[in-house]
This record gives sequence, C-alpha cells and structure tokens, in this order.
Amino acid sequence: MGTRLWRAALAGTVVAATVGSAALLATDAWAQSAYAHPWLGVAMDSDAVGPGVRVGHVVRRSPADLAGLRQGDRLVRVAGTAVARGAEVVHAVAAYAVGETVDVAFLREGAEQTAHVTLAAYPSQDDMMRMDLVGTQAPAWRDVEGVSGAFPASIGALRGRVVVLDFWATWCAPCRIVAPKLGALQARYGAQGLSVLGVSTEEAQDVALFAQRLPVRYAVAVDKHAETTRSYGVASLPTLVVIDKRGIVRDVSIGYDPMADARLESTVRGLLAEAAP
Repeated sequence: MGTRLWRAALAGTVVAATVGSAALLATDAWAQSAYAHPWLGVAMDSDAVGPGVRVGHVVRRSPADLAGLRQGDRLVRVAGTAVARGAEVVHAVAAYAVGETVDVAFLREGAEQTAHVTLAAYPSQDDMMRMDLVGTQAPAWRDVEGVSGAFPASIGALRGRVVVLDFWATWCAPCRIVAPKLGALQARYGAQGLSVLGVSTEEAQDVALFAQRLPVRYAVAVDKHAETTRSYGVASLPTLVVIDKRGIVRDVSIGYDPMADARLESTVRGLLAEAAP
C-alpha cells in the first residue's frame, strides 16, 4: 500500500490538503470507507477567500465534470443548502444516494448558475487518477528543480522518449522498495528510450543526500511548491505515472504491489516499441 496525502477521501468529494512531509495523512481503512458513498468529483480549496467554496480541481469524467463544473467555480448551494466550507459540501452530498441528481448552485465570473449533478459511486484512488490522467497530455512541470542526475527542464524536452515519473518521499517506506526496481528498469531500457524520473516535495538538500545514500539510480528533482505534484493529482506515495513518446499519460500505478512489477515492465516495453512522434 502507499502512504496517502494531499486529498482526503471524504464522503462524496475530495478536499485538498497540504502536500509535503507535514501532509494530511489518512489510513487506507478510513479512505476505503468512503468508497460506498456518492461522489461529486471535486477538490476544494479550503483557504480560498470569497463567497462559497472554491473548486480547486474537477476530476475528468467525474459527475461534476459531466455536469459542467470547472476549476475556479465557487459552490454556494448544494440541493438548496448554503455552503461556505468544504465540510458542508461533503455533508450535503452524503445525504443523497448514488444515482440521484443534485442541483449545485455556483458562481462563475460573478454570475450564478446551476449544475444538475448525477452522483456516482466513489471510485478507488487508482481509478480516480486514471480517470483524471490516462489519455490526456501529461501536465507541465512547475518550479521543479533537479537535485540528482540530469533532470530535464520540462516534460516537452522528453518528447520521443517513454517516461516513468515517480512521485516519492524519503520518509515513504514503499518508495524505498520501488526505487531500486525503477533504477534497474532505467538500466535495462534507458538506451532504448526510457527515462525514469523521481519527484519529491521535500527540501532539496534532504532529497539529494537521500538519493546519494540509497542510491537512487535515476534523475531526481524537488517540487518546490508542490504545484507539479498537485497538477498530477498525486494522493499517495509512491505514485508512478507512465507517459508515452507523444507526452500522453498511458498508465498510473499507486503504492507498491510486487505483482505489478511485470505489468510495469510490459507497459514500458510496449510503449518503447511504438513509433516516435
């Protein structure tokens, strides 16, 4: 299993938290309990100033996305109940069943609109990330600083190569298991066009020292303000994002499962065999 952070799985929505060594952590059992509840599919900015609750992110193909909600919208009422905090949105959504339609009033550019949201069952974390990322252009990197190896300046610089992007932390025990396996993958397929890259939200000095001691045998960077980690929707560590030669996300893997090693290698080999753009 991975270590959960950034998003807390709360009955019917996703609430943003802080990324990093002081991140909000949730047990797998607690998060699993949310899966039977209805799901809206938004992350909410808990510290945004203004009326209602600001939507920080809308999961692609989620009920909120299908109903037309967008990042930056401000939720003001759910099923007629005024909301000013994320917890109030969670509570309002939890009162309904999967398959029911709920009217969500929101502000967009100062004008109030209403979305008719048909709630879905809460997906697993893996499925949620795949919905959000697989088949889309890999998000650009922001404020990412290489601290070990030759870390590329942008995802665009890797066009024509297959990328395995590893979101990890020095304090994450499963990450320590995964890192040598990824290093071996880089050694086997690097010459054929594979780039394994690690991203952490910790302090640069701590990450560089850890990468040297382990050692981590691929390029590593720090995500100084966690913007890149958030843009990929990372909610557990380790999270592996596999990107093809065109820059399209093709797979997502969360946590550590020894049975998934062969699947990852098979995916990489298949992508390396594809024609370059």
